Amino acid sequence: MSNLLTHAEYRAIADSLDLPRAAFIDGKYKAGAGAALKTVNPATGETLCEIAACNTKDVDLAVAKAREAFDQARWSALHPSERKDVLIRLCKLITRNRRELAVMESLDSGKPIRDCETIDIPETIHTIKWHAEAADKIYDQTAPAGDDAIAMILREPVGVVAAVLPWNFPLLMLAWKIGPALAAGNSVIVKPAEQTSLTALRVAELATEAGLPRGVLQVLPGDGPSVGEPLGKHADVDMVSFTGSTETGRRFLRYAADSNLKKVVLECGGKNPAIVLDDAEDLDLVAEHVVNAAFWNMGENCSANSRLIVQAGVKDALLKRIIARLRDWKTGDPLDPANHLGALIDKDHCKKVAGYLKGKAKPIAGGKIDGAYVEPTIYDVKPGDKLATEEIFGPVLSVLTVKTLEEAIALANDTEYGLTASVFTANGKRAIRAARAIKAGTVTINCYGEGDISTPFGGYKQSGFGGRDNGIHAHDQYTELKTIWIDLSDPASEDNVG
Repeated sequence: MSNLLTHAEYRAIADSLDLPRAAFIDGKYKAGAGAALKTVNPATGETLCEIAACNTKDVDLAVAKAREAFDQARWSALHPSERKDVLIRLCKLITRNRRELAVMESLDSGKPIRDCETIDIPETIHTIKWHAEAADKIYDQTAPAGDDAIAMILREPVGVVAAVLPWNFPLLMLAWKIGPALAAGNSVIVKPAEQTSLTALRVAELATEAGLPRGVLQVLPGDGPSVGEPLGKHADVDMVSFTGSTETGRRFLRYAADSNLKKVVLECGGKNPAIVLDDAEDLDLVAEHVVNAAFWNMGENCSANSRLIVQAGVKDALLKRIIARLRDWKTGDPLDPANHLGALIDKDHCKKVAGYLKGKAKPIAGGKIDGAYVEPTIYDVKPGDKLATEEIFGPVLSVLTVKTLEEAIALANDTEYGLTASVFTANGKRAIRAARAIKAGTVTINCYGEGDISTPFGGYKQSGFGGRDNGIHAHDQYTELKTIWIDLSDPASEDNVG
């Protein structure tokens, strides 16, 4: 924690920020043609700035500029090592401006500055750098076509990619999209969440400074109907990569069906289980993982383990440790590095989360709501309870009690989602059996997490569609596969004489 500044120092940076106030189109800031979009600080309710947001007219212009850049091969025809060099320069510029970006992210989203500084910014840089380094190390292939032919299998960039971002991890999800998409040679149009546009706009400016050609990375702030839907329906957008709610993800599938059958990759919601068995070792460590999994980023996390499925024999001892651990998770001003938890994203979301807590029996812990701040809350629930089945996207942990591993697995799979899960047990065979039986894209054993940049991230069932973020798998989804078949047979040979 020694690399963090003081509360007063972060406040001074916040007071000195020059915030973006327009879209970023064709290599420069340009006022959108839509209505003014207020950017609000969730922690205070104060307006940070107003952005001239975009509409269909701006979408058409940005798509035309992206297509022009792609067709003129300003970026896609560069040698992969040249694209790598530009993206590495972008990483250096993000590093140089990391404090500005961290404070901007905290103000815009309500995220605690300690997370922005120690997680989001470093992971954003690492993600872009990883895909940049992969750009000139991914080989095309040949197929076993025999002596009379050569079959080459090539990857080519998809073309114009629309990246539609959520508000819970604005910078990191931006990196998850633009890292592989730009490394593969595409032109990318980013639609940030209307609540959190600032850092995406600033990164686009830095990318141009790093040498990215105009039209290759553009950012269109605005709401879903004005920007997201026109991008989803646009006949000259070749692919949409979306992270957000399952409900909105379905819309992009409909838009693709009603337009040009563009490729669609969705990373959607989750109601993720953490199974703790009686033989789990080091309950203090288990409690640490459970608290982090449930409450990190105020629970506004699609991979949050919001369901604790615990065997009866260890339940009381584990809950005692979880509640004790919560004392260290202070909630308050996001710019104060002493706080683990900040503000929920906006009034509407606060109202939604509060609605789950009203009318319920007394929680095991927490339950207090103070404006945009919701205290980490734990409820003991039964299967079928809304707290145990619906994605709350807030700092609420539901505890369910089971007798057997089989019961735990059945309960873990009793959901429309399948993004992540965790299993805590000292028995290696049981851990692997459980991991295989749970229908989720990522299952961690004796820890909470999402893997790392090298491992694919996405979900089963209604948690995902069409591909995965992270790893080489993410790079592949931003490319088309082309087969080139070369006939080497000798027309004069006996085998070819009729």
